[in-house]
Amino acid sequence: MTEAGVDAQASPQARFGQELRRSRRARRWSQTEAARHLGYSGAHISYVENGKRSPTRPLAVKADEVFGSGQRFYELWRRFSRAALLEGFAEFADAEARCRRLRTVGLIIVPGLLQTPAYARALAQAAVRRGAITQHEADERTDYLALRQEILRQKNPPALHVVLEEGVLLRPVGGPQVMAEQLRHLEDLSWRPNITIQIAPFTMGENLSFTLPVVLLTLPDHTVVGYAESTARGHLERSRATVAGWESDYDQLLVEALPKAASQEKIRKARKELRS
Repeated sequence: MTEAGVDAQASPQARFGQELRRSRRARRWSQTEAARHLGYSGAHISYVENGKRSPTRPLAVKADEVFGSGQRFYELWRRFSRAALLEGFAEFADAEARCRRLRTVGLIIVPGLLQTPAYARALAQAAVRRGAITQHEADERTDYLALRQEILRQKNPPALHVVLEEGVLLRPVGGPQVMAEQLRHLEDLSWRPNITIQIAPFTMGENLSFTLPVVLLTLPDHTVVGYAESTARGHLERSRATVAGWESDYDQLLVEALPKAASQEKIRKARKELRS
């Protein structure tokens, strides 16, 4: 818990408030002084700092200008606003942005952090055609994914371990050209020192230990949390017993999946067959 009872791990809204308070105090400003510089009332700044009022885009832009923080506040606001697309996703997005290790399983599609822009757009446009989301929401979804992927370009990026069910390589999302580009991207990513991609082959059969995609996040304090989604909502799992069970299943999956070199060859083969 932070001062004034704000849990910095609770949501992007709480993170925004914590960062606003930290930046204000670094300038030795009271809430009233900060409010004057930001163009808001002292009460408004107090509510935002304590997570009782949602941050807005104008406030985020002005805070970056006043505190000289680049796009720090703007990115926190984007994380808050875009994460709201799926109930429960806000907490996950906040934890993902801070994690030092990420383990995940891809069963139907390539996980978001590894998607190319064209692959992501194809999925979003399919949802538009089904009437599940609007075009505006599709654009927001792909824009927000690009923001999340920034963690892979950090100076000190998190360690990523991804297990893909073999069918993910063979499902031609977006058509042959988009899929070939996506497979090439997976190949390139698999050579990075902080990224390991393993393929769970069809031959695993019933030994595939997950029936739904799961993400395991190791946070800076070494706490491990899990995340899973249903059709309607996502859920950040903090129960140690539940997360430990997921970790055990994940470890078993790694034993059964193809090793790194064989997985790279499986991806390369799928791409070559697609082009031919």
